[in-house]
Amino acid sequence: MNTPERVLPRRWNWDRARLFFALSRTPHGLVDMASPALAALLVLGTFPSFWVTLLGLVTAFAGYTAVYALNDLVDYRSDREKRHAEDTASRQRDLDAVMVRHPLAQGLLSLKEGLLWTGGWGAAALLGAWALNPVCLLIFFAACLLEILYCLLWRITPYRALINGLVKTAGPLAAVFAVDPEPSWLFLALVFLLVFFWEIGGQNIPNDWTDVEQDRRLGAKTVPIAFGPEKSGRMILVSVGAAVFLTLLMFAASPADFIFPMYLLIAALGGILLIWPAVRLRKNRQDKDAMHLFNAASYYPLALLAVAAVNLII
Repeated sequence: MNTPERVLPRRWNWDRARLFFALSRTPHGLVDMASPALAALLVLGTFPSFWVTLLGLVTAFAGYTAVYALNDLVDYRSDREKRHAEDTASRQRDLDAVMVRHPLAQGLLSLKEGLLWTGGWGAAALLGAWALNPVCLLIFFAACLLEILYCLLWRITPYRALINGLVKTAGPLAAVFAVDPEPSWLFLALVFLLVFFWEIGGQNIPNDWTDVEQDRRLGAKTVPIAFGPEKSGRMILVSVGAAVFLTLLMFAASPADFIFPMYLLIAALGGILLIWPAVRLRKNRQDKDAMHLFNAASYYPLALLAVAAVNLII
């Protein structure tokens, strides 16, 4: 028997506002904003001007808010299928589920409300991107198209994970062009590869790992289902290892002068937030270890941003 939809009053209050932010997975989006901030800071080697920083933060927030909501809009039907089979206990510590999970699929928000919310923040992101650099506008538009493609390939191919990696690089790449119209292609490549491997190994595959049984029943094609735990664990470990190595190269390529102890701290953060959780997941193959890796990896860019900011201040 289908679970009846929950319906909340349509009056505007904090409880209702939380549903819209839940649609955009705002807690995760706020953490994700550390990636473009880090890229902008490192490509300049110093802090951007106040107005560029302010406009960049507003634009990044609007962009992440719109893209995460777009994911739930495109995945509306599949999310409705998932929620009836979802093990909520396994998701209680998921960063994406700090607020209500998939409010559209649960009937807590209407499709019209979701469209208006997504369109509004998308328009704000487009305006901000244009003001920062028209190249940023093109990157944001490409990210939206890739996000739609990623969602549509859920039952078609596990290689959609590569598309998700491309989507996550959009914010940091746009941030580079926002503060430096003619950045070094080497630095751009380092940013792209770092974020790509971090997303694949620290976010996408571990997140899908926690949904294997449910996704298999629903006919989804994900990396853990297609390749199994042994190969998936190896992919994760190689990806996060590459991310840590690329992080060190990106900091070294920055015009900022980072003292040697900072490189040791960066390596330690990579070990704590990426390598060790990945090793434990490959060894134990438990859903809880996949969720631990996902959550720990989510804070990796934020930790790196803190290191970079402190180094510049001192």
